[in-house]
Amino acid sequence: MNENDTVAINELMFTDNDELSGMIASMMDSEALFLLSNVDGIYNGIPGTAGAEVIREVSHDSAGPEQFITTSKSGFGRGGMLTKYATARKIASEGIDVFIANGNRDSIVLDILRGRDVPFTRIMRHQGRPKSVKKWLYHSDTFARGAVVINQGAKEALLSDKASSLLMVGITGVEGYFEKGDIVRIIDEEGNSIGLGKAAYDSRKAEQSTGTRLPRPFIHYHYLVLNEEMKNGFNS
Repeated sequence: MNENDTVAINELMFTDNDELSGMIASMMDSEALFLLSNVDGIYNGIPGTAGAEVIREVSHDSAGPEQFITTSKSGFGRGGMLTKYATARKIASEGIDVFIANGNRDSIVLDILRGRDVPFTRIMRHQGRPKSVKKWLYHSDTFARGAVVINQGAKEALLSDKASSLLMVGITGVEGYFEKGDIVRIIDEEGNSIGLGKAAYDSRKAEQSTGTRLPRPFIHYHYLVLNEEMKNGFNS
C-alpha cells in the first residue's frame, strides 16, 4: 500500500504509508503485517555500531525499545522507525503479528514465512482480537473533536485490569466542542493521553455535569480504547 500511488493527493495526506498499511491490515483482519525498511529491524543501539544487534521479538508486556529508536527518517518517505514501531504496537494490540525487516534483502518476506535465519523484528500480537468498533476507535485519533480531563481515581480505574467505563463523576474538565456520538480524547490532569472513546453526552452537557453521577457513563467500555504504552506502564 502506497499513498503516493494516487493521482491527486489533496485532502488525502492524512498519514504515512506505515500507518496506512496498518489501517488496511486492521480493516482486512489480517494475520500479519510486514513493514519493510532499509535496515534489518529495530536495534538495541545505533545500527552499524559495535554491539548493536537486532531485537528479534517484542511482546506487549515487555519494555519497549523506544529508547533505542532514532527520530531520523529514511530518504524514501515521511515516516521513520519511530512511526513504524508506533504503528506496529497499535496493530499488534489488535491481534495481528507485525514484522519489521529490510526490504532491500532478496526474498525477505518469503524467508521469514519459511522460518529461515534472517534478521527481523517481530512485534508479538495480543491474544484475542477486538470487536470491529474497537478497531475503528484505535484509528480514530485524528477524528477526535475535543477532550475531557479525568481525575486520578478515574485514571486508575481505566488503566486497571478490570473493564471500566468512564463515568461523569471522574471528569474534572472539558476541552473543545463536541456532539453526542463524537470521538473525544481522554487526558489526565498532567496532560497525558489516556485514550479516546465515543461520547454519550455533548460538550455542553458534559460541562454542566462534571463531577456528578448520571445514569449513563460518559464513555461506555465498549466504545473506549486506551493508550497501550500508558496502560502497560501503569500495570508494570
